[in-house]
Amino acid sequence: MDLANFEKMDPIILMSIVNMKIRNEFGNLENLTKFFDIDQQQLIDKLTTAGFDYLPEAKQFR
Repeated sequence: MDLANFEKMDPIILMSIVNMKIRNEFGNLENLTKFFDIDQQQLIDKLTTAGFDYLPEAKQFR
């Protein structure tokens, strides 16, 4: 799944996809955002607005 249009995605689905991709493919948020060429802070802000916080030590949004 391409995350280039993450701004338009449902935040719950987005959080699930991001966490899965970090866990299964990229290892961390930085690698994921570099691969998809998206702004890491914008992604964090969108998910924070929906009530999810990024936990770097857990490498996931909760």
